[in-house]
Amino acid sequence: MGTMINKEQNVEFLNKLANLLTKKVSPSNISNSINKLFKSYFNIERTEFIIWDNNSMLLKDFVQDWKIYDNESSSQGINYIYNNLAMENGKKFYFNEEEFDCNLDEEAQYRILELKSENNNIIFPLVANGDVFGLLNITSEKNAFTKDFFTLLNISSKLISGAIINYLLNEQMEISLNFYRAMKDIAKIIESQYELSYIIPLIGEMIDRFMSSHLIYIFIYKDEKYQLVWPIACKDENVYKMLENVDIKKEVILSENCQIGVFPLVNEENILGAIVAYSNFEKLLQKDIDYLVQLTRQSGLTIHRANVYAEVLKYATLDALTGLNNRRQFEIRLKQEVSNSNRNNVPLCCIMIDVDYFKKVNDTYGHAAGDCVLKAVAEVIRNEIREYDIACRYGGEEFFIILPQTKLQEATSVAQRLRKVFEETKMDISEAGIEGKPYLKITASLGVCEYNTSMTADIFAQTADKALYEAKATGRNRVIVA
Repeated sequence: MGTMINKEQNVEFLNKLANLLTKKVSPSNISNSINKLFKSYFNIERTEFIIWDNNSMLLKDFVQDWKIYDNESSSQGINYIYNNLAMENGKKFYFNEEEFDCNLDEEAQYRILELKSENNNIIFPLVANGDVFGLLNITSEKNAFTKDFFTLLNISSKLISGAIINYLLNEQMEISLNFYRAMKDIAKIIESQYELSYIIPLIGEMIDRFMSSHLIYIFIYKDEKYQLVWPIACKDENVYKMLENVDIKKEVILSENCQIGVFPLVNEENILGAIVAYSNFEKLLQKDIDYLVQLTRQSGLTIHRANVYAEVLKYATLDALTGLNNRRQFEIRLKQEVSNSNRNNVPLCCIMIDVDYFKKVNDTYGHAAGDCVLKAVAEVIRNEIREYDIACRYGGEEFFIILPQTKLQEATSVAQRLRKVFEETKMDISEAGIEGKPYLKITASLGVCEYNTSMTADIFAQTADKALYEAKATGRNRVIVA
């Protein structure tokens, strides 16, 4: 359409710009939409948004935030231009490397016409609360620039500034909310869990989701060395070398390039382990370090409490979350029933149960919803077995049922009935407080085993576990008999 547009088209342009900026969209959507709009009304080849990042103290591309503008000091460098426009509080702009007032007078208009070339570059400030926080970088082809165009650009930059600053503030708010959510979730784990084998992967996944730019590793300090417990492998030798320098008095140890951070897990004067944030290319910014220091501190407190609870609960018989027998009590009762079966020559069976895709429940709806599902599963088990059957929470999302005086056919029928009830039951998760999601549907895989005198109690349990593994490997939501 070109720059020679009438007043009605000016209003139409600004109206379209205002409408597209009111939509909740991503940086790439904002950039692409503005680029198309400018191109359709003016001979604009490209628009680019450059934002000052207070955390890294660098200029970054708004869309590709990994793209950083080097801090060159030449008069033609983007940092030099940004600093100049910032000093002028956004009252000036650059046209083909020459500075002009945003409110062009007649003399400035003639000067722009003299500077106009085949390829023109305009750099306009993005301003919020009187401070320049970024730049609108425009590349245009041969164009008949008028005062109307720069007046429109002045108004447009204010509209665009408001939309971008709102996006940045919302993004920061979302990061803060995710941080406090992670802190709360890590603290809440201990309300119902005390096994480190269950707790540490949850902590790792919570921090990993929050720190998307870095891989997260969790090490536990045991037998005078650091042992990786989550995830299953860490192949970078630099991580292990840095662990040798862990100091209880330091909140973080950083690599020279700031891409690796080791955060000690401590309790008073004792080192419990370390959380490591690792990347091949992303540096840890100060805000990342501050967040990780607090998340590590909360994780250390949770792990310490888990250790204390585990010691206390060695002598308990019930699982704190589900109210079923705990793992320790299961092992005692299993040996008793095996001994009784041998002594009185009576049948004995067991069923091992695993909730299908339970990790997805935690990942999608949170740890609180996962706990609700486990409690609901326990309630189904209680309702479907006999009074003298022995139901236990084996660990995590796994359950075990010991069926005294029960033959294989009967045990298989019980397992099939349980599988069907799990599939049909709406698991109440209203306690988790997820809006619009009062319940979940789940399925379970089950392994059934009949005891014979050639088995020890451990082999009896392991055989049921193998049948369960086969049920999961062959499609889940099914019963497999060993």
